[in-house]
Amino acid sequence: MTTASYEIRPIGHVESSITGREAAPKQGFEGAPDAWLVLDADVAEGIRDLAAGDEVFVLTWLHRARRDVLAVHPRDDPRNPETGVFSTRSQDRPNPIGLHRVRVAAVEGRRVRVRDLEAFDGTPIVDVKPVIAGGR
Repeated sequence: MTTASYEIRPIGHVESSITGREAAPKQGFEGAPDAWLVLDADVAEGIRDLAAGDEVFVLTWLHRARRDVLAVHPRDDPRNPETGVFSTRSQDRPNPIGLHRVRVAAVEGRRVRVRDLEAFDGTPIVDVKPVIAGGR
């Protein structure tokens, strides 16, 4: 089997008061503070139709995650049985891509204020996609 590699280029970064794992909720809806998606100038045109109230998926590169982990105790709770990372939302995984469902609170130039984002300050943004009505 041939292993291919792919390049992912960040399109911006997260600005958040969350600075480390110990301060981050496990999921955004569990008390994450509002945060900003700050898009690079060369992709800013892509957010022109976003508006307050929209729900979007934000894909991030969890740059501080461990990439050598294949099994974890879900929610970092040793009372939970060890589980393969592909059956969990653990940030530690071979390709640490974060998937976050958030609600847009405001759009200001190249900045999008969102609710329910548990990503750390400085986390690279890979993509932003709309939540399709009736979809998950």
